[in-house]
Amino acid sequence: MKAAIIGTGAWGTALGKLLLEQGHEAVFWDADTPNLRRFAETGVNEKYLPGIVVPRPFRIAEELTEAAEGADAAVLALRSSVFRETTAQLGWFEGTAVTATKGIEYESGLTMSGILAQTMPRAQATALSGPTLALEVARGAPTAAVAASRSAETARRVQAWFHRPEFRVYTSEDPLGVELGGALKNVIAIAAGVCDGLGFGANSKAALVTRAIAEIRRLGTACGAEPQTFSGLSGLGDLVVTCFSPLSRNRTLGERLGRGERLEEILSGSVSVAEGYPTARAARRLARERGVDAPIIEQTHALLYEGKSAVQALQDLLARSSKAED
Repeated sequence: MKAAIIGTGAWGTALGKLLLEQGHEAVFWDADTPNLRRFAETGVNEKYLPGIVVPRPFRIAEELTEAAEGADAAVLALRSSVFRETTAQLGWFEGTAVTATKGIEYESGLTMSGILAQTMPRAQATALSGPTLALEVARGAPTAAVAASRSAETARRVQAWFHRPEFRVYTSEDPLGVELGGALKNVIAIAAGVCDGLGFGANSKAALVTRAIAEIRRLGTACGAEPQTFSGLSGLGDLVVTCFSPLSRNRTLGERLGRGERLEEILSGSVSVAEGYPTARAARRLARERGVDAPIIEQTHALLYEGKSAVQALQDLLARSSKAED
């Protein structure tokens, strides 16, 4: 199988490494051509996965269409902010489009598979998601993920390409739920990081994560997803790892906010690609449009976009009236 890896950040590189180790062919493309060339020369993507050697042989392509030409799969590991404009250049592609991007488009409210239906209508779209920190996957740490597609056959095909003892892949026929879980947990991870930055303990974060999965499920089902999806790898599993791991950019963003750092300074550094930041805006809009009670998303949005302090956001969250657990 030939795969075009579209986007060679940490996650794209890790996925390409997995496929190469499975004996597949991989061609890497990225808009950052200088880093792409360095990667080709050394076999190490020092910018995003320092110290991780990607097995040869592999190729790079400096043109997007060249990378995808003749490929069986296009593995899309792009930032959500450039997902539409990049995939729109691949409208002719008829293979399997595997989206590894976790986000929601603000203007349309679509997940990445929804965007693919418009930009790559000839492709068979599959979402690959779960509690999958790129560095741990690249190091071979035992990991589980889910491949989700409306076509069970397509999901099984992607499962077969990636599955191995240390990277177990399950299948799902609920791509919307899988993608919403993966996107919304990034917003919650920012809130979890705020708890860390403010010096709270395990009780606080456990309560946040538990109430957050109920919030994610409410919003996800209101959008048409299956409720049980959010108890699985792409829901609860991804939420847990992103809220607790020091490798999570979203959790780190929240932690630094909780410590009193300015948002503009944080976003100018290594967490500039934290997907929870743009997703908070899209998630709040979705919740309001569908009349869904989403207090954690609301307060995270206020923290990121309305200038509310971390302490005030917490106080407003805690001041809500008591209710039965859902």
